[in-house]
Amino acid sequence: MIGYIFNNSKAGKVGYSLPPSDVPKAELPKGLVNEKELDLPEVTEVEVVRHVTAMAKETYGVDTGFYPLGSCTMKYNPRINEELATLEGFVNLHPDTPIEGCQGALEMMYNLDKHFCAITGMDAFTLAPAAGAHGEMTGMSIIHQYHKSRGDTKRNKVLIPDSAHGTNPASAVASGFETVTIPSNSSGGVDMDALDKNMTDEIAGLMLTNPNTAGIFDPNICEIARIVHSRGGLLYYDGANLNALMGISRPGDFGFDVVHLNLHKTFSTPHGGGGPGSAPVGVKDFLKPYLPVPHVAKNGDTYYFDYNMPKSMGRIRATWGNFLVLLKAYCYIRTMGPKGLKQASEHAVLSANYIRVKINDLYPEGFPGLCMHECVMSGSPLKKFNVLTKDVSKRLMDYGFHPPTNYFPLIIPEAIMIEPTESESKEMVDSFIAAMRAIYKEAEEGKIDFSLTPLTKEVSRVDETKAARTPILRWTKKA
Repeated sequence: MIGYIFNNSKAGKVGYSLPPSDVPKAELPKGLVNEKELDLPEVTEVEVVRHVTAMAKETYGVDTGFYPLGSCTMKYNPRINEELATLEGFVNLHPDTPIEGCQGALEMMYNLDKHFCAITGMDAFTLAPAAGAHGEMTGMSIIHQYHKSRGDTKRNKVLIPDSAHGTNPASAVASGFETVTIPSNSSGGVDMDALDKNMTDEIAGLMLTNPNTAGIFDPNICEIARIVHSRGGLLYYDGANLNALMGISRPGDFGFDVVHLNLHKTFSTPHGGGGPGSAPVGVKDFLKPYLPVPHVAKNGDTYYFDYNMPKSMGRIRATWGNFLVLLKAYCYIRTMGPKGLKQASEHAVLSANYIRVKINDLYPEGFPGLCMHECVMSGSPLKKFNVLTKDVSKRLMDYGFHPPTNYFPLIIPEAIMIEPTESESKEMVDSFIAAMRAIYKEAEEGKIDFSLTPLTKEVSRVDETKAARTPILRWTKKA
């Protein structure tokens, strides 16, 4: 049905009706005029409507079903936040509005800064970064500027665990550093001997996600912070997994110096194609002078943008961040309150461990013991049935679920990273568990050709290499 509009293109069909133009014809410069006929399908209005409706039915998201995409925290976005972000005074606020005309917006940003400080244990935030990786780069640039301002220019390397998010190394390099990989220990945490060995006077800091991408909270975090700080380095917190900690513990209390937060994950604003994202960066007080300019400040009852920051790392955005995303996060925090944020984390952790316990007899856990907001299981036992992790995910689509993250982190073979979030009910989680167990049984019995799954979708298997290297992004008229 999705291909209906293209397959039924026929010369002479028209899908619109416009009145005669009453605007005088204007001569445009020749270089601005398209003199070739547009290569578009010729279809009727009803065919266009059916095409768009069919596409909408095939679109999957948190509004249509369970979306357990590990590490990406695809949780439900409360509609009240979306509605408030459409209020005329916010939507039509121009970036160059004089501060006298946007005091309400500045007050919200100022208060949001304080809320983030309370949640994370930091002392100040910049709200400007546009997305997770942009936040990482901003945070690492602050660390770079800090060492540079002290004349400690030999610190040109950053330690990154092998369980880190894939953007961490790229962000460090983009900020002027070389990277050094630190292996994980048998429990999924940082290998302390490797950390001790590699923490030299060339190391600017350690980028760490805690809980990490294996869903493991590192119990050695305070000792990690002590080692890094005692050798003159700084500790950077990738806040992608803060969904496990809100209201329970704070990165600043573990010894982290810099934190970035993914508002499009933890604070329930639309993610990915429903974005844009936002990644405020928080710092301890001694790093506040290095934050990007401008910083939202307050003088008496007046809020303003502070540009008087001579040690600043500079400006990272033309405007003041993705304002409406900030607004949604603010609404979420105020709606939930301290108790609600804590309860959200507790439910996320409970759901992940519930799934882990219910399926680990078939899909063993990557590392033993309690996980946090996500559980990372392994599909390795299915290999004896000639079924792989990606086959499990394809089959899950037939059961009505979006697949979990596959093959990440790389340190776990045939990894299946499942993050239920706090949005899902026990009934939904139980149905997902039942599907995972049913798929294992199907593989064991050998009655289904998993290479053909999904069996109920219009598109089944594609040539993934060809799709990545030579994608077909638009319709082309057949000769």
